Amino acid sequence: MKKTINYINGSYSGASSKDLSVFNPATGEEISKVILSNDEDFKNVIESSKKSQVEWANTTPLKRSRILSKYKNIIENNIEDIAKLVSEEHGKTLDDAKGSVTRGLEVVEFACGIPHLIKGEFSQNVGTNIDSWSVRHPLGICAGITPFNFPAMVPMWMFPIAIACGNSFILKP
Repeated sequence: MKKTINYINGSYSGASSKDLSVFNPATGEEISKVILSNDEDFKNVIESSKKSQVEWANTTPLKRSRILSKYKNIIENNIEDIAKLVSEEHGKTLDDAKGSVTRGLEVVEFACGIPHLIKGEFSQNVGTNIDSWSVRHPLGICAGITPFNFPAMVPMWMFPIAIACGNSFILKP
């Protein structure tokens, strides 16, 4: 049986031995299990996020945008499979599941254009001998806790913008 575990620092891991059954709401059949993370898992994800965020923030906005663009292409090429998974695990019709993935994909697409939006600004002589400027910096670690009924759309409303801006992101569905 398939078991969903944590994905931390580029690999699947999980210190917890506890899991929860996932049922197909249409049939009541147990279709998989998901790990119930513990304190050690949480500490691991925080440490990983701290370390990776520094390197990620130093990655140019254009390079981050190109990575997100590849991610967008992966979603587009697999939208049917993603919609089937959402339908099976959450009871949505295939059309509704595909629509929610598409609405999330729109934010991924928007995030691909972030280099232009995160530029700072400069205004000369806003007052006598006073200039004004803004510089945008990543915040650090961002996190999102998402509802069960929109497993693709709501996370895609959160993490693409956060990572496009140079932050690391922890998703807790």
